[in-house]
Amino acid sequence: MKKYIIVLTTIFCINHANSQVLISLLFGDKLNSPHLEFGLEGGVNFATISNLETSGSNIGFNLGFYFDIKSKKNPAWMLSTGVIVKSPMGAKGLPVYELANEDLNKTFAGGSVEREIRYFNVPILVKYQFHNNIYVKAGPMLGLLSKAFDKFSKEIDNEDVIYKNNIRDQIHVIDAGLALGLGYHLKTGNGMNIGIQYYHGLVPVMKGDQNPDEFNRSFYIVAAIPIGKGKAAKEVQKKKAQQEVLILPQSNSM
Repeated sequence: MKKYIIVLTTIFCINHANSQVLISLLFGDKLNSPHLEFGLEGGVNFATISNLETSGSNIGFNLGFYFDIKSKKNPAWMLSTGVIVKSPMGAKGLPVYELANEDLNKTFAGGSVEREIRYFNVPILVKYQFHNNIYVKAGPMLGLLSKAFDKFSKEIDNEDVIYKNNIRDQIHVIDAGLALGLGYHLKTGNGMNIGIQYYHGLVPVMKGDQNPDEFNRSFYIVAAIPIGKGKAAKEVQKKKAQQEVLILPQSNSM
């Protein structure tokens, strides 16, 4: 009993995203079934903002959990959803702009700005898996704003000086767009999924009418690992074996 209390206390003491990941690891085998695949997914994403003067993509790591809900009539079709709890959007190499503090303006003159916008993203995708285990998926993805800031940086005396300017109140709280994905479902092991995905935002990033043509864009490289799928499959086989044992005596007595 003490062991479970310690585990639960640890989960609620750490940050929200890590709590979800730990809960997934602890209870993943309870969620997997013949028509439901649950697991963790993560990888690298390359984000940018359209129609914004930048020098390249903002590279970050994504992490979340997923559900593949299979159709009972045709398991090749499924609804793929979940939550990407960590997936920074934004862009790097923005031109330096003036801040409210004159000392900061002098310090970062000639420096660079990297915009980072963090959302909790929820994809709601229709997924189809071919007989060769290649799959495609497409559908809407919604994002709930968590944090947003511009990171000013400049090298002074061989040291990087950094200042984060909070811009959350300038960003739309809800983001929405379309996601397209392509991947392969491995036959070995627990059946890991490896794929790529592209997100095309349709809601302007910034509030107001000054930047109506700036939208989030992101390219993902991900790996998804089912949690407890092997254990769940063994439980199903065990129940089938027990049912067969119960039926055998009846068939022998006939």
